[in-house]
Amino acid sequence: MTGGRDRLGRRAFVTGAGAALLAGGAAGPAAAKDTGSAGAGPSGVVTSAGGGAGRAGPTGVVPSAGAGTAGAEATGAEATGVASQAGAAAATSADTTAAEISADTTAAETAGAGAADFEAAVAETAVVDGPLPGFHPALEAALTFPLAWGTAPVRDFRAWRRAARSKVDELLIVDREDGTPYAPEFGEPVRQDGYRAQSVTLSLTRHERVRAALLTPDGPGPFPAVLLLHDHGAKFDIGKEKLVRPWDDDVRLASAQAWAQKYFGGRFVGDELARRGYVVLCADALGWGDRGPLAYDQQQALASNFFNLGSSLAGLMAREDARAAGFLAGLDRVDARRVAAVGFSMGAYRAWQTAALTDAVRAAACVCWMTGLKEMMVPGNNTLRGQSSYYMLHPGLPRFLDFPDVASIAAPRPMLFFSGALDPLFPTDGVRTAHEKLRAVWRSRHAEERLRLETWPDLGHVFVDRMQDEVFDWLDRVL
Repeated sequence: MTGGRDRLGRRAFVTGAGAALLAGGAAGPAAAKDTGSAGAGPSGVVTSAGGGAGRAGPTGVVPSAGAGTAGAEATGAEATGVASQAGAAAATSADTTAAEISADTTAAETAGAGAADFEAAVAETAVVDGPLPGFHPALEAALTFPLAWGTAPVRDFRAWRRAARSKVDELLIVDREDGTPYAPEFGEPVRQDGYRAQSVTLSLTRHERVRAALLTPDGPGPFPAVLLLHDHGAKFDIGKEKLVRPWDDDVRLASAQAWAQKYFGGRFVGDELARRGYVVLCADALGWGDRGPLAYDQQQALASNFFNLGSSLAGLMAREDARAAGFLAGLDRVDARRVAAVGFSMGAYRAWQTAALTDAVRAAACVCWMTGLKEMMVPGNNTLRGQSSYYMLHPGLPRFLDFPDVASIAAPRPMLFFSGALDPLFPTDGVRTAHEKLRAVWRSRHAEERLRLETWPDLGHVFVDRMQDEVFDWLDRVL
């Protein structure tokens, strides 16, 4: 097999006589060439190393020789997007195999059709910049999201929620672990300004113990609570520390302060919430902080290894987040009727996903992660780089539901979605598409007042103090 380019400059791969025609030589076998490329960075522009001085936890990701720190820290806070079309693209590409191209080429030569006809045949299998298959518009057109509310034949909303949640559950690949004991071990509380900080180590799955940060306001309780979900950002040395100020690690404190300054207006969101009277739980996802640090260019291999082991990296994160919500709601110090999920960037994705998966979450605030899938799957979008996208990739799910359709499983509970008009990761047309879908679902439940959708015209991919204040006030009202 040899590689060539058609008149549009697209990469194409042909065999046999077709290869000879491109090369201008005799027909015959040629060596295959791997043209796959690694993603440059999770938000498009690479600026600085993201590994840092984080400590590898005893139950975190096993580092490989020479892995080092994360390849790059992106200017956006997030490895955004979901490369959900990968499995569908691979299946469809079988329709135009190399053997078919070779046969078509031979027939064209025999008939004297010439190079122009050959190039037209080759173009059907081109890989265009992205990289995307040349026939990706056909794949996107086939995505009709038939299980979406309003499209699905089910007209009873509760029945639809059960059916949609069941489909998401199925495609997470990772099984539920409702029967696995949390077996929490609480660290010694440390007095802070209006609250107490302590660690808690618990079993979110039967495979691993996870250390989380737990903040409790001063006073008798029970309190409302927030499951706080950290972003991606291609910065793996810290996870929970991006949102909760480290009280026992000066090295991570310096890294966390720099991150807070860059994306959160210098604040630690978890500490702000605790001062306002919320219990806060924040844990590392696999690959970050105590469970890492992972290197940027290891993400795709880690996800592939999960798939080969019959599991899923994205499915694990989804299950762990839902389990964390259940643990938080079950604490004696927490009012189980007043538990919210809050996140920025990938953390926002995790927040609405958790609200869709478990009723333990009564509200969710999601900042800078909501779009229509088709509007995101375009050349130049960060999702197409792979790597970070695997944390948000559930194979086969787009054949049934779009992102806002999954989030709508949480309806009619209170939900907030903020976006930045200057956010390079989520184009405004995708945000608009998603917001329209969400609004239609909540309207159908006569619950529009429970849905807040807002695009900040002067902001990009950030969760700065004025956005936080709006979220905090909203939580006070809806919980």
